[in-house]
Amino acid sequence: MAKRKTWREKLADDKDLPKVVKITGKMSTRWGKGTVAIAAPREIDAVMRKVPEGKLITINEIRQAVAKKHKATIGCPITTGIFAWIAAHAAAEAAAAGETEITPYWRTLKTGGELNPKYPGGIPRVKALLEAEGHTVIAKGKRHIVADYESQIVKFTKTRRS
Repeated sequence: MAKRKTWREKLADDKDLPKVVKITGKMSTRWGKGTVAIAAPREIDAVMRKVPEGKLITINEIRQAVAKKHKATIGCPITTGIFAWIAAHAAAEAAAAGETEITPYWRTLKTGGELNPKYPGGIPRVKALLEAEGHTVIAKGKRHIVADYESQIVKFTKTRRS
């Protein structure tokens, strides 16, 4: 039986990514027309690493950055979420190994400013890390949201020149 890959190995495994594909079939019903950029896991991690302390980013902003980088209509919502989750677990794995320069995954929120309960340590850990950076987390039913998260979203204004 093959040994299970570590989170850091999963993060480093680009397979055949990144790639840009035409939106067709059932995808067009949901995503419209154009192209979708499917980033490599390390590309998602790289965007997450750029978010400074006190700032936040959502999966949608990461998708927009990926689409812009690859000149696509949209960034894939499915793989972006999966790769952010892998990056979060790889960061926790690195921290457990004593590394201090890890991806600040807790600064990456779901749509609407919601904390991701699937990140390492779940809501309690992510909430504690965000509050330690000065953010206020409020409960809305079972969901937890960063108060006024929109004003804290990091803006990557760099444009690439050909």
